[in-house]
This record gives sequence, structure tokens and C-alpha cells, in this order.
Amino acid sequence: MGKFDVRATIEERFEEYKKDLADLVSANSKNAEPAEGAPMGKGARQALDTMLGIAKRLGFKTTIDPEGYYGYAEVGEGKELFGVLGHMDVVPADDVENWNTNPFEMVEKDGKFWGRGVTDDKGPTLASLYSMKMLIDSGAQLKQRVRFIFCTDEESLWRSVKRYVANEEHPSYGITPDADFPLLYAEKGLVEYDLIAKDEKAIDFKGGTAYNAVAGEASIPMDEEVKKQMDAMGYEYQEKDGRLVAKGKAAHAMEPENGVNAIVHLMEAMAKAGSDSSMVKFITEKGNDVFGTGIFGDVSDEMSGKLKFNVGLADFKDGEQKLGIDIRFPVTYEKEKVDKALADAAAVYGVEVKEFDYLRSIYVATDTPFVKTLMQAYQEISGDTKSQPISTGGATFARSMENIVAYGALFPGREQTEHQANEMVIIDDLKKAMEIYFRAFDLLLTKEKI
Repeated sequence: MGKFDVRATIEERFEEYKKDLADLVSANSKNAEPAEGAPMGKGARQALDTMLGIAKRLGFKTTIDPEGYYGYAEVGEGKELFGVLGHMDVVPADDVENWNTNPFEMVEKDGKFWGRGVTDDKGPTLASLYSMKMLIDSGAQLKQRVRFIFCTDEESLWRSVKRYVANEEHPSYGITPDADFPLLYAEKGLVEYDLIAKDEKAIDFKGGTAYNAVAGEASIPMDEEVKKQMDAMGYEYQEKDGRLVAKGKAAHAMEPENGVNAIVHLMEAMAKAGSDSSMVKFITEKGNDVFGTGIFGDVSDEMSGKLKFNVGLADFKDGEQKLGIDIRFPVTYEKEKVDKALADAAAVYGVEVKEFDYLRSIYVATDTPFVKTLMQAYQEISGDTKSQPISTGGATFARSMENIVAYGALFPGREQTEHQANEMVIIDDLKKAMEIYFRAFDLLLTKEKI
């Protein structure tokens, strides 16, 4: 086969890619009320339909789940199936006042694309699809089938991928372009809980946007004593529409230490002001540490690091106090120990614990031919031979089926903006990711290497 100029082809196709990504970003595909044919909400269905339309235009054979949970695009022939798993849903961008642009109108500025989903996960998923299209257009002959699986519920309960797993063919192996380069070999266990306390005295307390995001805001009706305590502790807040609004910094729950939790700050001020809320006492006395040491002690392992604890949601009303929390625990630690330690600590404060969601931890050996090939492609294109496979507290679709590896598209040292206001991706990084995916697909899936 003659030499194929991948970089030149990426440049030629990039305007088309940009338009397609803008169309995907325009769908507010957060988890929402179900509608007919849209179990995750109309926005998620819009994003799914848009992606399947793009894939069909690019020459892939497309299929959609009759109930609208997922869809996929396939190319090639043969018994064996390679999978690329991506998701079309996004975390909420309801904090529009913290955005410099409309989250659902992709903006190109300063060499970057800005908008919800440009990095998590619409941009990388679309980049991998384009890479496969360019590989086919190069004249390469695939030695097996390749299926791009698009789900609509990754940021919540994984109902879409669970539906796929129950009803459809599983890939023999594959990737999910929803994490970091060079690749992830270990992912911590993830468990989310609702904490519930009854209180005769109703408290109006709201905060956060998702279990898996550090709360960037939290609020109560204006309270001068709590305000005084916020000032004393140097915590940021504002007065708005008769409410005291604690201001934090959103971040992904896998690294809560990179954020500032507005729920916890406001509760600390409430406790200082004399609140007798059992939930406020529990969090301020036991759960105000991003490593959960007050509840679990020092929990860590060599492969995946420390346990992480995040208070993501608060909804107090009508005498019921409810928090949503997210815990990422090391791959060698047992979930049963997490369950017991949390339940025991909460019970002392009269707080009930209900499990909301759970995803198992995974560990993939780095010396397999598959992983070595992915590393080869990354190193050849990026020139980075120092970065090694990494472990994470993040949860990717690699957990959903066997022999799936999280592969890109965030490069080492780049700012992580997923789950935050002003989510962005560096355009040159997207182009480089396309080239890496092209090379990986070529090495793994073609009869004659380019």
C-alpha cells in the first residue's frame, strides 16, 4: 500500500468534523425526564440521532435500539468484533452564569473548542469515528468488524450500556475514548449513595449538580449569622434573590481535591452558627475530608492511590435532609468495607444510607499484546515515550464489558475541564488524537499496515 498522508487528510476533513461536533454539542443531552423513544430525555435522543446521522453519512451501517437507549455504527466483515464505546450524554451545565459562552453553542477561540461535551465525550468519540473513516478511505482492508457503540447514560446510572450488554453482541476487545492518554490500566471502584436524615425542623438547603461533580454552589435562605461565619472562615459567597449562595469550584469527583466544595463550606458555616441538623453535624464532623478519613481512615493502595469522597448533591426540604455522595475506592479494597464503614459512621448521627449506583473496579495487565499495541501507537504519534499507563478514579465504559481499555483523549499535563464550567479542548490535541486513533486502528485491525 502506498504512503497515506494522515495529517494532511485530518486537515482536509477537519472543517467537516468541526461542524459535526458543533451539531452534537448543541444537544443539551443531560439526563432528563423520559419521553417516547427517549428514555434519558429528548436532549440525549437528539445527540444520539445526530451521531448516528453523522455515521451513516460517513458510510457506516447504523442501528438504533427500538427504545432509544443506545445506537451503533458498524463497518467491516468477519466473526470477531472490535468495539469503540462512547457516550452522548453530558453532565448538566445548569450553572450558565459561570460559563463565558453558551455551553450548548460550540465556540472556537484561542485555539480551543469551548462547550459542554467537547472533551467528555462527544469530541473524542467523534474523533475516533473520523479516524476509522479515514482509515477506510486510505484503502486499508479491515480484518474484522468494527462497531462504534453510542450510549446515552454514562454520567448517571449506565442504564443504556447495561441495556446494550443484555441485548447485543459484545466486542471481543476494544477501547473507550473517554479518559486519558496513554491509557488506563486500573479504575477504582465507584459507589454512590443517598444519605437521608429526618428532621422536624425543615431546612431549605440546595446545592450541587451531580453525584460525580464537586458542588460549585450551595444556598440557604439569607442568614446573617451563617454569613458572619462564612466571612470568618474566608469562604466565598454572594447574596442573591434573598439567599446566601456559597461559591465553590466544580471538579470531577474522581479528583475532588481539585475543587472547592460549596456544600461542605456552607455546612461548616452553619455548624459554626449553631445548626443542630444531624446531617450538617455528620458532614462537618466526619465527611468534610476529600479522602474520607473521618469515616474510613487512611485507605489507599499502590496501584490506584487513595479513596476519594465527594459530597455532590444537597436537597433539604419538608423535614427531610438528603445528600448525594460519590466514593472512589482503591482496586484492592472491598466494597463491603466501604458500605459498612459509611453505614456505621452515619448511624451515630441518625443518618440513613441508601446505595444509588455501583461500578466495579477493573485492572488490566499492561504486558498484553493489545495494550502494547495501543502504547506503540500513542508513542509513535505523540513522541512521548516517558508517560506510562495510569490508574484513575474515573469511571469509563471499560468496566462495562471484558477487554475494553480507556484510551485518550486527554494528553498528559493538560488541564481537566470535564464536569466543569467552560469545558474546552485544545484543537491541535484533537487532531493529534485522531492521528493516534488512526495508527492504533491500523496496527490492530488491518490486513496490511499502512
